Formats: sequence, structure tokens, C-alpha cells
Amino acid sequence: MEWWQAIILGIVQGLTEFLPVSSSGHLMIFKEILGADTEGFLDFTVAVHFATVLATIVVFWSVIVNLFKGFFKFKYNDETDYVCKILVSLIPVALVGFLFKDQVEALFGSSLRNVGIGLCITAALLWISDSAGKRFKVPVAKDTRNGISYWQAFVVGIAQAFAVAPGISRSGSTIATGLLCGVKREAMAQFSFLMVLIPIIGEQCLDLLKVAMGSETFGAGVGSIPLVLGFISAFISGLFACKVMIAMVKKAKLLWFALYCLVVAALIFILA
Repeated sequence: MEWWQAIILGIVQGLTEFLPVSSSGHLMIFKEILGADTEGFLDFTVAVHFATVLATIVVFWSVIVNLFKGFFKFKYNDETDYVCKILVSLIPVALVGFLFKDQVEALFGSSLRNVGIGLCITAALLWISDSAGKRFKVPVAKDTRNGISYWQAFVVGIAQAFAVAPGISRSGSTIATGLLCGVKREAMAQFSFLMVLIPIIGEQCLDLLKVAMGSETFGAGVGSIPLVLGFISAFISGLFACKVMIAMVKKAKLLWFALYCLVVAALIFILA
């Protein structure tokens, strides 16, 4: 991978991570457009995802600090309740990671047509969640601590587990599923962006541990310079985009994102 390709891909990751349009899918699309090497691309994807996770931590720093302070008071307060619900939401994706890791890795080497299918699934979820509240008046959860219940957190976690496939947006699927379960959009947007922190950080730490033990190499097919440049560009663009994109997701109609996903999917089916 060339250094300029890594920078562009990092920017793409930073700008699309916080929108319900699948950042991993867009990385695969731009990889093909730029002609970047496939070897080591999964390592590059993990690295730039980790960069946007760090950007999320910076933006939500005060919220995260308050959660830790409340959690380590060892009382069942609002903070402990929120952290426990995040942990519950991680159960499905943890099972997928442990049981189907090889199959998930294979998806990142698959054709763009699979990305197009994933974008169509994302579009359907966004359209259904946006229209359901208007047509069927999905009841919003009331008197639920922190705006989300344990069963809602678990169902949202199932959506996140399916979103490991490129083209299926993690934020889009979790936010849409949460809305369909009756979670308010404001509460769901924050929960969606915070619930991804632990699995991405955990995956990165495991990879670094394997590298330190000499059992695996990380980024060998990419190169250290492109890996670092991709990480930096994803982090900076993620910082720039995070607040703007989160505010947009909270207020904008999800239907517009659904239409965008359908247009991109159609272009893939026509041109790929």
C-alpha cells in the first residue's frame, strides 16, 4: 500500500465511521478505486478503526470519565447501570469474534458485490426504522434507566454482531434496531458510539499481544509508514467529523442515509 493511499483511506474511515453508511464497506470500495494492495488490508482496517475509537474517546471523554467514577463507587447507580448494559450488548459480538473469526476475516477479502448487498441491508434497516415511528408509532421506552433497558441493549448487540460484515453499517444497524425497540434517538446515538469501544480496543490489544509473543505479525503486508499515516489521518478526520456527524445522526432523517446506501449499492452492481 502506498503512503497516499493510506492517507485517503484513513480520511474515508474517519468521515464514515460516525455515519450509518458502513465505514468498512467504504474502505473496501475506495481500496478498489485506489488500487491498493489486498495483502494486510484487514490489519489496516483494524488500525484505522482503532484510530476512530480513540477519536470517540476524546469526544466523549467527560462522559467516559463520569462512567468510570460512578462504576468504581461499587454502587448500583446510573453509571453502573449504563456500563452493565454496554457489557450486555457486547455478548453477541464477542461470540461472533471467538467462534467465527476466520469467516469474518474472509469477508474482508470478498467481492464488492457483497458490500453492495450489505449496503442494501443497511438501507432497509434505516428505512424501516425511520418509517416505523411515523406509520406504526413505535412506543418509546419510558421510565427506563439511562433511556435503554437490558433487553434492548442485548438486541442492539445482536445488530452489532451482524454488522461485522462489510457494507452493513454498525452505527446504522444499532441505531435502527434501537429505534425499532423503542429507544429514543438521542440515547441510542450515544450508546451506539460507546458500545464499540471495548471490542475494538480489545481486538487491538489481542493483536498486539500476539505480535509481542511472536506468534503473529501485524501490518506486514501494509508497511509501517502507510499504517502510521492511515492511523493519523483516520484519527484527525475522526476528531473533525465526530461531533458534527453525531449531531447529524440525532436530527437528520435516516431515510436520506438509506437512499445514499442504495445509490452506492446500485453503482457497485452496475460497475463492479
